[in-house]
Amino acid sequence: MRKRRVLLVGETWITVATHYKGWDHFTSTTFHDGAASFKQALEQNGFEVNHLPGHLTPSLFPTNLEDLLRYSIIILSDIGANSLLLHDDTWLRGMSTPNRLELIAEYVRKGGRLLMVGGYMSFQGIYGRAAYKGTPVESVLPVEILPFDDRRECPQGVTPEPGPDFNVLNDAPKRLPKLLGYNRTNLKPDAYLVYQIGHDPLLALIEKGNGKTAAWTSDIGPHWCSDEFLKWAGYSKLWGVILRWLEE
Repeated sequence: MRKRRVLLVGETWITVATHYKGWDHFTSTTFHDGAASFKQALEQNGFEVNHLPGHLTPSLFPTNLEDLLRYSIIILSDIGANSLLLHDDTWLRGMSTPNRLELIAEYVRKGGRLLMVGGYMSFQGIYGRAAYKGTPVESVLPVEILPFDDRRECPQGVTPEPGPDFNVLNDAPKRLPKLLGYNRTNLKPDAYLVYQIGHDPLLALIEKGNGKTAAWTSDIGPHWCSDEFLKWAGYSKLWGVILRWLEE
């Protein structure tokens, strides 16, 4: 069976730490990938995953529709709008480059599939710095983004519930493990609400033009995606069900 190509963008970070030892100090730099379990789940469901890490996104994310349409699904995970807007040629050399937020919206309307996953640099994000509010990407999502820091931290854990449109997804698990936080959003009138946390969307779906988009407002890895959720036997099945709906 031919594998379907997915472009996963983001879900990595680089940490620079300063270590103080009395009078003396030094720095260390480490790279982190939060998508290991997610990528494994997609591969188990027959998807070929091309992972573009956050620090390479400004220079390597496609700049034309033809290259985007080579992927059946694009997934944005914990990567802010500026990393897509500011190509190296613009930021470093003052050159004109395509607006890749507009390009993503065009990709969807031409038949592409888009999934936005929650996190500190998703939707509006921490201190509003993810900055997707009012962008072309928001226009094709199934949710409206709030114009401020939209995080809802739930260290005690919250249990998602099936939404009114749960049956839109075939074979979706009804009970999900606890999550430790999510981005708050508002459901658009023509969207499907599949899972919710209280009155807030967790998983929403919509058809836009010839394409489809989904919004999963929590994380795919730590910390909002709890250890319990990552070790849950249904983790791989859940993502297979969601991506198959996008593909249909």
